[in-house]
Amino acid sequence: MKSFSDLKSDLVDHLKTHALRTDGPFTLSSGGTSDWYLDGRQTTYSGEGSRLVARCVHAIADRSATAIGGLTMGADPVAIAAAVLAEPALKSFSVRKAAKGHGTGGRLVGPLAADDRAIVVDDTTTTGGSLIEAIEVLRDAGVDVVQAIVVVDRSRGEARRRVASFGVPFEAIVLPADLGVGE
Repeated sequence: MKSFSDLKSDLVDHLKTHALRTDGPFTLSSGGTSDWYLDGRQTTYSGEGSRLVARCVHAIADRSATAIGGLTMGADPVAIAAAVLAEPALKSFSVRKAAKGHGTGGRLVGPLAADDRAIVVDDTTTTGGSLIEAIEVLRDAGVDVVQAIVVVDRSRGEARRRVASFGVPFEAIVLPADLGVGE
């Protein structure tokens, strides 16, 4: 079994080869601009990449967790891959951006229950906003959030500070320096 350092190195190589773009400027979801952009879905939606992400998530995941997910779309492939490869099994879930007005409605999708202990994930964060939104929705539903994990944290510590203010431990797998880029 590979160490976390080796798993992370494999993931960084995949991200550099398939997801990293340095031909900016790019407008980020936060509204800021950057000379580099990481299209995380080029990794998280590929079979090889999703396995690498899931293995890295498992290496740092809170072992008390029973569920994993976050705000759709960035969290979806991360959560599903981690749930599929988890031993013991994890439930995956998704948090909609808005409540649906038909069917069962609501913002939570998946087999999540109030007694679950959830890990909130995202593929990339610039501010931590998606993680915070997911944490708030889960807490409103009575779900205990035990950890937040992001594949790539480009927030320069902001996401960690914001998530910590909710009393949730934060872990980032990859930082810009790992990719050879900076802000």
